[in-house]
Amino acid sequence: MSAMSDHYLARAADCAAEASTSTLANVRDRLLRSEQAWRAMAEQLLRTERLRNARTAGATDGLA
Repeated sequence: MSAMSDHYLARAADCAAEASTSTLANVRDRLLRSEQAWRAMAEQLLRTERLRNARTAGATDGLA
């Protein structure tokens, strides 16, 4: 994992923790939506990194 994906996942965890202690429904809902958004960004970044690594590995195989 990259530092950026770790950051995204940490923000998602922060939102989830805050949502679990929120007494206001609208604040809890906003935090849960934010958690989903942070997790989606982390997943997209990880998917992009995997594809980039696979492409790089494939490009270097032909050089050997």
